[in-house]
Amino acid sequence: MRLRSLATQMSYRLDEGNGLCTYQVGVEDNGCHSLLDYESVAESARILECIARSLNAVVISRTMIQNEVTVEEEISSGSSTITTGEHGSMKIVKTPKSHMIIGKEDPVFVKQTESGEEENDEAKEEKSDIDEAMRSTTTRLSKKKGAFTRCELVMQRVETHLIDSTPIPLVELASGNQAVLSTAEDSKTAKDNFTSQNGGEDTGEESKIPTSNESNMDNNNGNNTKIGAMKVNPKSASVSETLSSRNIRVAVVGNVDAGKSTLIGTLTTSSLDDGRGRSRTSIMKHRHEIETGRTSTASTHLMGFKHTGEPISGKDSVRANKRKTEDEIARESFRIVSLMDLAGHEKYLKTTIHGVSSGMADYSLILVNSRHPPTHMTQHHLNLCCSFGIPTIIVFTKIDGCPEHALKNSKQELNKLLRSPDVARKPFAIRKEEDIITCMGKLHTLAPIIETSCVTGEGLDLIRKLLFSLPKRRRHENKVNRPFEFLVEDLFLNVPGVGAVVSGFVNAGELTVGPNTHVYVGPTDDGTFIRTVAKSAHISRISTSHVTAGQSACLAFAVKKEDKAKLRRGMVVVKEQPSSTREFDAEICVLKGEGTTIRRSYQAYVHILNVRQSAFAKNIEIVNTNALGLPPSHSAHNDDEDGIVLRPGSRAKVRFEFAQRPEYVRPGMRMLFRDGRVRGVGLITGVPEIQA
Repeated sequence: MRLRSLATQMSYRLDEGNGLCTYQVGVEDNGCHSLLDYESVAESARILECIARSLNAVVISRTMIQNEVTVEEEISSGSSTITTGEHGSMKIVKTPKSHMIIGKEDPVFVKQTESGEEENDEAKEEKSDIDEAMRSTTTRLSKKKGAFTRCELVMQRVETHLIDSTPIPLVELASGNQAVLSTAEDSKTAKDNFTSQNGGEDTGEESKIPTSNESNMDNNNGNNTKIGAMKVNPKSASVSETLSSRNIRVAVVGNVDAGKSTLIGTLTTSSLDDGRGRSRTSIMKHRHEIETGRTSTASTHLMGFKHTGEPISGKDSVRANKRKTEDEIARESFRIVSLMDLAGHEKYLKTTIHGVSSGMADYSLILVNSRHPPTHMTQHHLNLCCSFGIPTIIVFTKIDGCPEHALKNSKQELNKLLRSPDVARKPFAIRKEEDIITCMGKLHTLAPIIETSCVTGEGLDLIRKLLFSLPKRRRHENKVNRPFEFLVEDLFLNVPGVGAVVSGFVNAGELTVGPNTHVYVGPTDDGTFIRTVAKSAHISRISTSHVTAGQSACLAFAVKKEDKAKLRRGMVVVKEQPSSTREFDAEICVLKGEGTTIRRSYQAYVHILNVRQSAFAKNIEIVNTNALGLPPSHSAHNDDEDGIVLRPGSRAKVRFEFAQRPEYVRPGMRMLFRDGRVRGVGLITGVPEIQA
């Protein structure tokens, strides 16, 4: 427990120092010398290095200092430096700097070179001269008792879990086992051998993440490599990169009794359910959710993977009943899967629609209770994901103890839904690892189906391997050069010692926070924007000074008290002076389904990314459907006395007007409108010049 306490302190200091901290070994809290000999200081330094190693940090400088002070017998009792030692009164005397011995030593775990570029001759000569000077100084360090020593350690966090492909537990690191210490040497030797085999240059291309095309190519060539053995590039990468370019966002939807929260809890904690809701209680936020078993709010939970495909256990290795925090999972993982737990009850359908609309999901897991046929809510969830173009993966849950005829009936009903014109997906059952490779790259036409049980664990390994092998679909890193755009999803107005904090998603651009970083937050109810300062930022509870496109982050603002009350969900944070609008033009398509009639003054609830507000149709213009190859039944009708009437399947250009307040919208944003049920989808094509 003492090591865990020291590790927590070091992690905090690394966060506060932006990944850099300095330790003084052999110095008291009041600044006095501790009078420790070389062996004691070296052992303390070794323990600190081991703790740093467990936190993905390395020692970049280890300096030993001797002959800084000497101890003499006290003669004048009036001195303020009298101490009582074993032989009576002693006095500490500071020696001149010319008598001090300062030696640079190699850390226990030598930092591996990240760049594979060869050094030129001058750099090699300079490095050899420095090494020779260090060795000559180190030999002058005395290891005898009475040689008072102190040590300066400078530690830097290397934002990657891949310092070592097989991380060593903290207790084993600190035990001083020679086998443990030799692991670092073996790792260094293996890297050196690999570098020499590649002509002295570490190209960092030992292996790579398989793309969908490469996976299909390997499968066509008869390569039966298993998913768990897929090779990836184990080069150093930052946590910021892991949480953006290697973060797969998956929306989990399904009917109220499908077991969404239970599946997420089982996957993230790596422990099976007891059949009475133990897994779901570990991830639910509110008391009424735990009591009723119904999720009412959208929440996100991280599931981490190593570069070998092995999942990161979500439970602490020391305290089994304690879950790992988001920052611990992010630092240990090579790849992250963000599982978005959405509500399944019909009462909370609008919350689910908003979660899918603003969640930037790469894929969706649609859960179906194998003991009951799919319900109308399952059909709504399928249509919702397909309207946003999100590939779907079907998961049959609770197959333990499910009668065969019930499972067969559920599959038949689901196949009808998947083959319907609105969905147009071909069912594809996944029973082994080779099936996962087969469906990669075909998820827009196939609907993989997996049978699982959170009680027996059946099918969970296939889900983990499928999630690990999914390629990144949304390339937000390609939008880094665009103007900064942060979508506000939640507010925390009174964080102690911080102030107002907003959480959300970086949709485009990048931002470096600091006292001189001015941003605009809005729009408010009158359409204006608040100019403020972005003081600090966090991603997955990790303090950072830089956020980039594709990350879920929190920003702390220095806003006035009167401006705090104006903040709300659905706002946007930008760097340049933006403008808001009450009207926008969109090209929409009315979805098939129940009788939907849309004419001028039609009012619906509009979802545009994180914006949700009532709007009404101000003007409707028919789109020529003949050029799209649609049958005549899809065309709009103009025979109504009130003007144009849109029917299911119609396409039209509509000018909408917000009913309550102006919003920040721009061309290219995807929209969805509903009036109890999802009625249609569209794309914003323009914003009129008249602004609020």
